[in-house]
Amino acid sequence: MNDTPLNKILILAANPKQTSPLRLDQEGRDIKEGLQLSQQRDKFILQQEWAVRPKDIRRAVLSFRPNIIHFSGHGRETEGLSFEDETGKEKLVTGVALAGFFGQFAKQVECVVLNACYSEEQAVAIAQHIDYVIGMNAAIGDK
Repeated sequence: MNDTPLNKILILAANPKQTSPLRLDQEGRDIKEGLQLSQQRDKFILQQEWAVRPKDIRRAVLSFRPNIIHFSGHGRETEGLSFEDETGKEKLVTGVALAGFFGQFAKQVECVVLNACYSEEQAVAIAQHIDYVIGMNAAIGDK
């Protein structure tokens, strides 16, 4: 029996109606495929959440208890990351709000990846509580 703890990866994806379309499903598939091809694949569990609203984040983190969170979507420099509201429209969440959220899960979450344009400011805010955070300092293409 293997007593090595599993690393849980939670992918959160949002592409609100009025934002430019992204191939978030392809990104999720590529991450899943990469893990399946890895020699360490048995050490990871992957869960994906789509069309994420701010309240969905809390629920997903509380129920799945991930070590790694990967956000895929849009970012708007100082304005925040782009999630969806109840009708699918854009709901921006600021770095301050994200830092407050991740502060509650600092003992559980080890790494956060923000695969969104101009997400560096949010990454810096989250890094107050999480040791490993990756954000983007410019626009990034869908590929």
